[in-house]
Amino acid sequence: MDDPLAVEAQVCLSMSAAARGLVAFYRPLLEPLGLTHPQYLTMLALWQYGRLSLKDLAALLHLEPATASPLVKRLEAMGLVRRERAPQDERALDIVVTDAGRALRASAVGIPAAMVAGLGLTPEQIEQIRAAAELLIAATAPTSG
Repeated sequence: MDDPLAVEAQVCLSMSAAARGLVAFYRPLLEPLGLTHPQYLTMLALWQYGRLSLKDLAALLHLEPATASPLVKRLEAMGLVRRERAPQDERALDIVVTDAGRALRASAVGIPAAMVAGLGLTPEQIEQIRAAAELLIAATAPTSG
């Protein structure tokens, strides 16, 4: 494009529209589980790792702890997770999945395949998109220093 300010040339427009579209695509799959997309991502992390500190959960989901905390509180109110004292440090709390949260996993197991089928993209195309997004996440991550 000749104009660097052309709206169509902005990567932020494409990424923002794609993110909104993808979350909207998930909505009908998540509604029967009673989960929002951020809650689903939180449950995915906890199903995978079993127990996580709020700090580790937030980092895994690319969120600030202050953003992840209300997600955890809502999932806790739903009976899907609970906070427990961390075995390695009694002052710290870990988030763990409850029996109800573990049972919900069986209802969610088909969602990734349903997304692939519904989007009409191949698994390879989805992996390319995910890898490109990870590049952008790394490029925009704040540097410590």
